Amino acid sequence: MKVIQQWLRIDFSTLYSCILVNRLWCHLTIPLLWENPFSITKQNYNFIGIYLHNLNGDLKAKLNEYKIDDNLFPSNTLFNYPIFLKYLYTQKIISSIERWSKDVIRTLKIEYNSVFKFKRLIHISLLKIFIENEVNIHTINIQFNNYYLHDYIDDMLELMLQNPDFFHNISNLKFHFIGPSLGQTKNCISQIINLHQNLKKITMLGYFCFPLYQLSRNHNHSNTLNTIILFNINFIGITNLDKVFEQLNVLESVHIIYCILDTDFIQQIVNLTKPFKLKSIFLNRKLQIDESLQLLLQKYGDYLENFEFRFDSIDLFPKKQQLFELIIKYCKNIKFLDLTVFNVNNWIIYQLFNLTENSKQNLNYLSIDIINNLSSNIIEFSSTILRNLGQILPLKLEYLNLALNIKYINDFEIFLKNSQNTFIKKLLITNKEIDDDIHDYILFYIKEYIMKKKRVKYLAIISNFFKGNNDLFSFKDEVKEFEFYNIKIQKYEDLVIDNKLKFIEELEDF
Repeated sequence: MKVIQQWLRIDFSTLYSCILVNRLWCHLTIPLLWENPFSITKQNYNFIGIYLHNLNGDLKAKLNEYKIDDNLFPSNTLFNYPIFLKYLYTQKIISSIERWSKDVIRTLKIEYNSVFKFKRLIHISLLKIFIENEVNIHTINIQFNNYYLHDYIDDMLELMLQNPDFFHNISNLKFHFIGPSLGQTKNCISQIINLHQNLKKITMLGYFCFPLYQLSRNHNHSNTLNTIILFNINFIGITNLDKVFEQLNVLESVHIIYCILDTDFIQQIVNLTKPFKLKSIFLNRKLQIDESLQLLLQKYGDYLENFEFRFDSIDLFPKKQQLFELIIKYCKNIKFLDLTVFNVNNWIIYQLFNLTENSKQNLNYLSIDIINNLSSNIIEFSSTILRNLGQILPLKLEYLNLALNIKYINDFEIFLKNSQNTFIKKLLITNKEIDDDIHDYILFYIKEYIMKKKRVKYLAIISNFFKGNNDLFSFKDEVKEFEFYNIKIQKYEDLVIDNKLKFIEELEDF
């Protein structure tokens, strides 16, 4: 039953249907629907009124001053819905209240100069309800990306800090900063980090990372924190990070995604006496490639599982060539490999083959995107990939995404023949070639080698030959034909791994 519930957790339409089956299914389903209602898209926001039904005391009296219509709040409810809440995302709470309040403000004819005060009262009231019901929240996401919303955020943080028991069971913490000027909010965040007794996972997004320092001041996290995800942070000039990591005794994974790293930062990591389990590097273009980076990969390369790399600058090619060689030499456990090439050459292509073959035992996700930079060789390099990649793929892949200029149909058939022993759960093909004739053959060979042999579970194809729409998903007859073989055609944008932060968080069950 628990397995079924886990699969249904994000299938809201099915969950709503389960409520109607019987009393047992209703009692099993309601907690799932109400553990994160602010994140359910394509819904009305009446659940906010249901929450406010639980309001009492002074806040209830203040709300009544707006002459709330009884129809906005139910007179009674079947469950104590607030106790089911597991996720608290400040940005989604704010946006949900914004949408809910539009109709309420219009119905109650609230004066313009009182609108902000009314919304602020709703924010405080909801959080007060959650606190009074002693909700067992395990994930908090605090997002600062709009200066005009800071009052709402500050209200919520202040109320949380007045009730420190609120943080006792929270194991996942996520901060999202845009802009370095947060004023008093910085102190609130520092206090929040200190109050956590059971923090296991933390994600930090933004251009600066001051909260990371708090981890070195609080010994509560030394034996609990096991996952750190760092996204789009500028580490230039940041010191004493070695003190942070030296105190973390059970740290199992560190993910660095599009951060700006310099030699000093890398050297701090190299100097650690404890293992630094660097699981992911998705590189920012400003990376300094020098001897310290070589030492980092030499010391911790065995831990690396997820790697994204872009060849997009001729000037930096020798440095990036050196980095690629280091990855091949020291990183034997790559599971996720994403390579984008703007200035392609034979050296890059064959090093890609070397890395793929070296990682064959563990490789599970592979993405190759050859960008057309008006080079006459772009077709030749795409041809080389198709003729040589299939035979070195592992027997099973979770994800394969190829974005190439497929000019010669024989090349594509060779790839399909050579990869016949590989089962690919999610296969994505992008053909950037304009020649119409080739596309009919591509679809024909996909059906012969993929569809009829049931070698994939999910398929997405985008190509210039689909007139009016370049996604195979738009052609319902084709979709039905593949469904007959239990292959689901999906929109490319739904299947592609584009949001790397989301991908890593899902891997870590964040």
